[in-house]
Amino acid sequence: MAEVEVQGRKPSEESTDDSEEEDSEEEPKLKYERLANGVTEILQKDAASCMAVHDKFLALGTHFGKVFLLDVQGNVIQKYDIQSAVKVNQISLDEFGEHVGVCSEDGQVLVFGLCSQTEFDMHFDCPIKAVALHPQFGRPSSKQFVTGGNKLLLYERNWLKHWKMTVLHEGEGRITNVKWRANLIAWANNVGVMIYDISLKQRITNVQRDDVSLRPDMYPCSICWKDNATLIIGWGNSVKICVVKEHDPMELRDLPSRYVEIMSAFETEFFISGLAPLADQLVTLFYVKENSDQTEEESRARPRLDIIQPLPETCEEISSDALTVRHFQENECRDYRLEHTEGESLFYIISPKDIVVAKERDQDDHIDWLLDKKNYEDALMAAEISSKNIKRHDVQKIGMAYINHLVEKGDYDAAAKKCQKVLGKNMELWENEVYRFKTIGQLKAISQYLPRGDLRLRPAIYEMILHEFLKSDFEGFALLIREWPGELYNNMTIIQAVNDHLKNYPTNSTLLTTLAELYTYDQRYDRALEIYLRLRHKDVYQLIHKHNLFSSIEDKIVLLMDFDKEKAVDMLLDNEDKISTDKVVEELKERPELLHVYLHKLFKRDHHKGQRYHERQISLYAEYDRPNLLPFLRDSTHCPLEKALEICQQRNFVEETVFLLSRMGNCRRALQMIMEELGDVDKAIEFAKEQDDAELWEDLISYSIDKPPFITGLLNNIGTHVDPIILIRRIKEGMEIPNLRDSLVKILQDYNLQILLHEGCKKILVSDSLSLLKKMHRTQMRGVRVDEENICESCHAPILPSDTAKLFSVVLFNCRHMFHKECLPSPGTIPGAQFCNICSAKRRGPGSGILEMKK
Repeated sequence: MAEVEVQGRKPSEESTDDSEEEDSEEEPKLKYERLANGVTEILQKDAASCMAVHDKFLALGTHFGKVFLLDVQGNVIQKYDIQSAVKVNQISLDEFGEHVGVCSEDGQVLVFGLCSQTEFDMHFDCPIKAVALHPQFGRPSSKQFVTGGNKLLLYERNWLKHWKMTVLHEGEGRITNVKWRANLIAWANNVGVMIYDISLKQRITNVQRDDVSLRPDMYPCSICWKDNATLIIGWGNSVKICVVKEHDPMELRDLPSRYVEIMSAFETEFFISGLAPLADQLVTLFYVKENSDQTEEESRARPRLDIIQPLPETCEEISSDALTVRHFQENECRDYRLEHTEGESLFYIISPKDIVVAKERDQDDHIDWLLDKKNYEDALMAAEISSKNIKRHDVQKIGMAYINHLVEKGDYDAAAKKCQKVLGKNMELWENEVYRFKTIGQLKAISQYLPRGDLRLRPAIYEMILHEFLKSDFEGFALLIREWPGELYNNMTIIQAVNDHLKNYPTNSTLLTTLAELYTYDQRYDRALEIYLRLRHKDVYQLIHKHNLFSSIEDKIVLLMDFDKEKAVDMLLDNEDKISTDKVVEELKERPELLHVYLHKLFKRDHHKGQRYHERQISLYAEYDRPNLLPFLRDSTHCPLEKALEICQQRNFVEETVFLLSRMGNCRRALQMIMEELGDVDKAIEFAKEQDDAELWEDLISYSIDKPPFITGLLNNIGTHVDPIILIRRIKEGMEIPNLRDSLVKILQDYNLQILLHEGCKKILVSDSLSLLKKMHRTQMRGVRVDEENICESCHAPILPSDTAKLFSVVLFNCRHMFHKECLPSPGTIPGAQFCNICSAKRRGPGSGILEMKK
């Protein structure tokens, strides 16, 4: 088949920019091919007048009275000559494709089987414009057909194989078209379109034509059945869609059982030459006339094939294509026909000198259109979605075309990114692309998208890219080393290359860090550790932990401490089982400031772990961390006090000396230092309070008696520890004491406060005692349940007698002990009230209760 030149409908507003006009062009809905081969030869000598379409073959009628059977490619299968060489007006096929009905301009009607003899052959006295076989004409019970000239005639073959004729319609002009579907026959004449029900043997409706000014022979009616109940009518520029419906049996009365409802009626821009259904849309063939630019006369333009969406009173254009058929300038509206097959949605545009096939575009066609528009991204997406349905395209080839397009545009990053998706697992393509990117100097663009998982390229490919980065981009090189697994390339080769570059850049931290990472991949951790320590890199501690390099850092403890004391000490203390405290102390002995940091943290974790170094720590605290010396002395139980006292006295650390003296029992000397060295009466009073020793208070008073400021301090603070009267009596007469009045007032206020506290406590105590007494009284006044389970605490017999009708007495004490009255001592023996023998025996001693009982 040959391609057909097609032009879509132009936009209503012409764009001034060619690129905008190209982008605005919509994708066509149909594709077109010209029936060639045998058809071309036929139409060079003859002209097509009509055609009937079957799924398996085509039947073409010509102006010279010939009928050709064609395959779907246009090759001639068989040729039939009508007796007279006149125009064939219509051809009809049954649904099985076994019988053909033909009518011609000279009045001949011929019905024959493709594999059997002629079944009907008759000449009428007028031109026959239409013929239609029963859809199931091949069945004996359906040997029926209709033909139309001036009358619509129905021919039926009876059981004697004679043809019976019935006039279905006459008197309204020539029959120009007839179509048979199931039990319904539709035909067109000069007045309109009629529908006849062959099963009911009655006409259902008459649809009048709208524009009676048009000549029926120049603008013939086009009719087409969409299904067994829907008829599409096109006449002039008017379209009607009619549906045959059943009447409600309850409303029938004198009405036919069927009626027709017009579901849609609208007018079109051009004259209709043919109609065909496409799902819920219509395919329409238009005859177009347009005004010439040079003259005012109308000229015949190329026919248009439109897809429209019918609406109740109008339609919506979906697509419109102008077809360049041969000799379209010479054709009239009546010269065009549109036939279709329902199975594959093929549409045949028949003109005297050309036959064009239109078919719905498939996914391959859609991809072709996208590629023509250089819309590679959408083409690739469409191919991926329909990878199982496309036949002419390959997803990877489209992807490669997309990559080539991006490279040509200079969008190397996007092209490299697409490689990951398009190339997939094809190692050969991957390597070809890498070398292409190397040729154009864009290895960096493709580097981040190379396979690096289970699917890998040859190591030489990765090494080539690393060398490229190493020449010009140290940071990019370092990033690739971090991102790429070490197995992708030869580690030793890259290490050697880095070392070569370090000869020119010996202090470059990026190269040194990367070299350390390469050594780590190569499990040469000692070399990596040296570089990290040299760079003071933060990952040095992670490297030590991850690879258990504690044996390698025993001689590098000072370096680690110089880098980060806190992290180093924490690491050493967390791993004492790998690096002992003694080893650390030995390494740090030349750096006492670092030794102090280590031992201080060790002491904070556990006061007993480093006890053997506590004596050394005294000097370290005194030298480097005096604020923590006193807390250390307080918390340590292994510190030699004499040594500590000696050091503190040498350095004149008064507070620490006072603490040590008090801890060694020399509180008087400690108090004396506070008073003489510090001159701090508040601290002296606080010290005396802590020791709570009367002699210390006496010494403090004696030392302070001739110092008025000290007296003021004592008066303000000793009220709760020493009787202020003792201090006041020892004050010399006439001595001027600062704020004496305020101090005396405070003493009196404190005394009053103590009195109030005593009274308040007394009231609370009395109130609580009274409340508890009342509660006890209420509790003891409650009734107590006595039943047969209770026993006498003296005789251990049941407290209740078996015969409750007899009189009995029971005594129940508040302690909940029960006795028979006769089991208790008589009131005369023991003066006073009765009492519980058990409870009184507990108070008086063992055995006393038994003695009482014996009495």
